[in-house]
Amino acid sequence: MSEIAPTGIEATRRRLTEKQADTVDRLTVAAVDVLSREGYSGTTIRLVAAAAGVGTATAYTYFSSKEHLISEVFWRRLVAMPPLEAGDADATARVVAVLRQVSMLVADEPALAGAVSSALLGDDPDVHHLRVRIGIEIRHRLGQALGGKDPERLAALELLYSGALLQGGMGLLSYEQVADLLEMCARRLMTEPTGDDRGARPPDSSRSSLVADPLP
Repeated sequence: MSEIAPTGIEATRRRLTEKQADTVDRLTVAAVDVLSREGYSGTTIRLVAAAAGVGTATAYTYFSSKEHLISEVFWRRLVAMPPLEAGDADATARVVAVLRQVSMLVADEPALAGAVSSALLGDDPDVHHLRVRIGIEIRHRLGQALGGKDPERLAALELLYSGALLQGGMGLLSYEQVADLLEMCARRLMTEPTGDDRGARPPDSSRSSLVADPLP
């Protein structure tokens, strides 16, 4: 299971020394370069290790599969993303800004964007762990944007995000279209009454689809 590296970035499978963290950094950078040249199907741990100047066996001590490596790249991009400064914006504007920021995170890198969608659907236990961590991070950002306890709306926003990003990863929509669709749907959702407003019991937020099995 992953640990937090001394650098503050999620490490892979165990706590890392400074030298080991540098090796992981080189592998994650090289992974993006290899993906841009070879595509997802042509990318292998061996190719990434060679591009990073690392032995293949060494690379496998940090990453169990290429899906694990690509998922780690996305996770690092996500946690490095600065929080939005919303100022006096209302909750709807804050939510829209978070959804747009996250959905456009890898939009300028189509090879990486498609690879992330494929990688995060893998059944590798290390990928599952990162899927959960990604879901928790996105939930945290959306929860802060909502500015209060609203588990029903938060669960709906998470489901909205995961479904829209899946369509982007499948190539059915561009990431600009994904961001626009998310904004349109989020604005409509934010005007709908919540379960409390309707007198219904809101769902248990711990059962959120993103936290249970999130998508990029």
